[in-house]
Amino acid sequence: MSRPRIVIVGAGFAGYRTARTLARLTRNKADITLLNPTDYFLYLPLLPQVAAGILEPRRVTVSLTGTLPHVRLVLGEADDIDLDARTVRYSDPEGGVGTLTYDRLVLAAGSVNKLLPIPGVAEHAHGFRGLPEALYLRDHVTRQVELAAGAEDPKSCDARCTFVVVGAGYTGTEVAAHGQLFTDALVRKQPLREGMRPRWILLDIAERVLPEMDERLSRTADKVLRQRGVDVRMGTSVKEATPNGVLLSDGEFVDTRTLVWCVGVRPDPLAESLGLPMERGRLLVEPTLQVPGRPDVFACGDAAAVPDLTKPGQYTPMTAQHAWRQGKVAAYNVAASLGRGAPEPYRHSDLGFVVDLGGVKAAANPLGVPLSGPVAGAVTRGYHLAAMPGNRVRVAADWLLDAVLPRQGVQLGLVRSWSVPLDTASPELARTPGAPEKAKAKADAEKSPTTSPGRERGPSEDPHKPVEGSKGDS
Repeated sequence: MSRPRIVIVGAGFAGYRTARTLARLTRNKADITLLNPTDYFLYLPLLPQVAAGILEPRRVTVSLTGTLPHVRLVLGEADDIDLDARTVRYSDPEGGVGTLTYDRLVLAAGSVNKLLPIPGVAEHAHGFRGLPEALYLRDHVTRQVELAAGAEDPKSCDARCTFVVVGAGYTGTEVAAHGQLFTDALVRKQPLREGMRPRWILLDIAERVLPEMDERLSRTADKVLRQRGVDVRMGTSVKEATPNGVLLSDGEFVDTRTLVWCVGVRPDPLAESLGLPMERGRLLVEPTLQVPGRPDVFACGDAAAVPDLTKPGQYTPMTAQHAWRQGKVAAYNVAASLGRGAPEPYRHSDLGFVVDLGGVKAAANPLGVPLSGPVAGAVTRGYHLAAMPGNRVRVAADWLLDAVLPRQGVQLGLVRSWSVPLDTASPELARTPGAPEKAKAKADAEKSPTTSPGRERGPSEDPHKPVEGSKGDS
């Protein structure tokens, strides 16, 4: 009898956990193939610390080949899935194409930046979903401070040292909190004009910071941000973005050269290309994560609308806590479909959230217990070390070095603005000079009404940091 062929699309939190668990369950008695654009699993919750110069980029990446024994890695992006023929067609990083055949398929394609029809945003804003975007922001912020320090025009200096973050969820809050500390550290070495200081503005149409969290934790985060100097503006968003600044919904024009877009995510468009029943851009699945009518297809993570058995009538939110645990359940149920064990439904209650606000400050509510200050900071970092599937010692070492040594304010220039557009189906990849047209075609295709009539984009859900699990599927 031939060995069953299992193909997993995506190596975010859900896909990585599925592959790791399946490799253990099948004991090398199945051919497991993992299709992913990069050769690493990205631990997204610590990405703001990469942008702020605390962690080196490789600290938040975990090698797929190094941590997934008995799993074959295929570098590429899925372009088309033929459910009847049981094939996945993909493009590799150098433009080649290939086809994978399967007996069982796990779709864990994750999510991409959510766009809103606001003039100028797609052209002038940058997202925060992948390592290239974090590296770009780190270089860009450093460059703006350096240019401002040498500028003779006060207005130019002020514009370059004004940084606007849209979205006060987990990602946006952490980017603003860490960003203010980072720029303050930079100007200590390169003083600005007298009376000037870097200014970070955090915008959101919600009534409070971190609207997904308990109000006490929201107040804690808001207090830390304001004490640090972040200009927190709730009930306000961007009406238009231009090369020289942003027009806010209250009519004010803010001169800036930096617009960071953290309003949330939407499911990867690959899911809806299957022509199966959807729920706001997510593939409808059974509680066992199986696609109705397709016993050989499973879906989990941000790509799947999984019934929330703890809240009847609702679906699990797009967070890493759920993605990580759904990956494990998907693996067990794939194995069950091959005759090993019995299928089980996915059921999980949120166990709390953690938000790292930089320095020793954080907000957390593990098991519903609200924490703030240094205690929350210790819990938050301890949680991340426990949750990471690798690089724990290196991450801890970087934290220790950051505590005792000044940060290195150096721009490497490795990622240019044009290589990390906001409107992209692949935020984990930086565009290359040889393939911008292909990337644009793919982004255009995902917006085309002929591709998927009547699709409604996913909600503005931030995929950041649950206390168990991690950030949303990549």
